[in-house]
Amino acid sequence: MRILLTNDDGIDAPGINTLAEVLNKNGHEIIIVAPDMEQSAASHSITLHQPLRLLLRGDNKFAVTGSPADCVILAEKIVLKEPIDLVISGINGGQNMGEDILYSGTVAAALEAMFLGFKAISISLAAYVDQKFETAANCMNKMLENGLHELIDKNEVFNINIPNVEMEDIKGIKITQVGHRKYQDFVKEQTDPRGRKIYWIGGAKPLWSKEGNTDFKAISENYISITPIYPNFSRHQSYQKMEDWVKKNKY
Repeated sequence: MRILLTNDDGIDAPGINTLAEVLNKNGHEIIIVAPDMEQSAASHSITLHQPLRLLLRGDNKFAVTGSPADCVILAEKIVLKEPIDLVISGINGGQNMGEDILYSGTVAAALEAMFLGFKAISISLAAYVDQKFETAANCMNKMLENGLHELIDKNEVFNINIPNVEMEDIKGIKITQVGHRKYQDFVKEQTDPRGRKIYWIGGAKPLWSKEGNTDFKAISENYISITPIYPNFSRHQSYQKMEDWVKKNKY
């Protein structure tokens, strides 16, 4: 397959390069278009008020001076000269589960690819230290060999999280729902060298809900989590009560 790789950790990040190496070794043609520096938590931002640069960094490898969504847009409009079969965003260093998918540049890049008509997957490794990117890359390759990408429908993205264990310790795959997390100490207050207050957003390790068939529960049990997601922000369950309210309160 011809596969476009992107991410939010930057073009030099180990996740995307390990994935490219494994997929290349298994016969896939890889094009990389990724940010020139880390863009974690960039969400679905695009760059409107300054120009973007597209920098050649090797064979079929381009760095973009912008966000993950910018990368996909420039790939589709400028870089790609022939059709591709799939877009994969990742491998992200750290999980993208629960509400984090709203902040994630990794997931946003996959969603932008979906908006542009491509089949898209976002993949993340659920660890920040001692990261086993080879496990995640080999899992992704195996899932492609088994035809996972063929199941992706229009207007959906498969968000995949991989447990940070050796390949032989992965118990299997679970199809999951987006979980829920709550950060503790989400804002840290400090003082700069001149005595002025400054603040850091980030927080300590989050508390994850263990209820239900969630992405977190699967990862905590050493299963691969695959969550089909789609951006439908219309809550149809509320339509009737609001229609009733309109009828009672005519303007």
